[in-house]
Amino acid sequence: MTDLFKEKAKDWDANERRKQLSQGIGGAILKNVALNDQMHVMDFGAGTGLITAQVAPLVKKVTAVDVSQSMLDKLVSKVELQGKVDILCQDITAHPTGVEHDLIMSAMAMHHVEDTHNMVQKFAQHLKSGGQLALADLDAEDGGFHNPPSEGVFHKGFDRAAFGEILRLHGFKDIHFVTAYTAERENGNYPIFLAMATKH
Repeated sequence: MTDLFKEKAKDWDANERRKQLSQGIGGAILKNVALNDQMHVMDFGAGTGLITAQVAPLVKKVTAVDVSQSMLDKLVSKVELQGKVDILCQDITAHPTGVEHDLIMSAMAMHHVEDTHNMVQKFAQHLKSGGQLALADLDAEDGGFHNPPSEGVFHKGFDRAAFGEILRLHGFKDIHFVTAYTAERENGNYPIFLAMATKH
């Protein structure tokens, strides 16, 4: 599989806008999800670990999953994450791990996955009964967020009601949304939701 983020990984964390976005999403997860030191968390589309770094101190372990080895290499080089974070370079939507987690979190990765139903189904497979989701991504938008269009972007955000229905169809309950952050760009403002749900 081609690593679409190989070049981007080098200075990924230096982007101020990206850091603010990650702080906003991470802050929303910390505010809305009850974390504890017994939890095994999966960070889906973990990238360089900007969200992982905020959650790892509060849980037992984070498995950082991404299809970009170069992004994960950047993550694993961070001293503060060593010992708390395992990395896995694998497309779990095609090749599940067989490991169940207490929480799956994700930030701005879902629009890179073409088949949303399959992705949510795989999330359910990777969660214990009563396990939680905390998924952040763009509200439905006009395509201006990724302008010019980027390779590997399959969705112009997500409609909250439609995404909530997909979660319900695949065995999730207590589904609710909050606005985690609003990305302010030259061409407009882009709200980012945090969807939370519990596996039956």
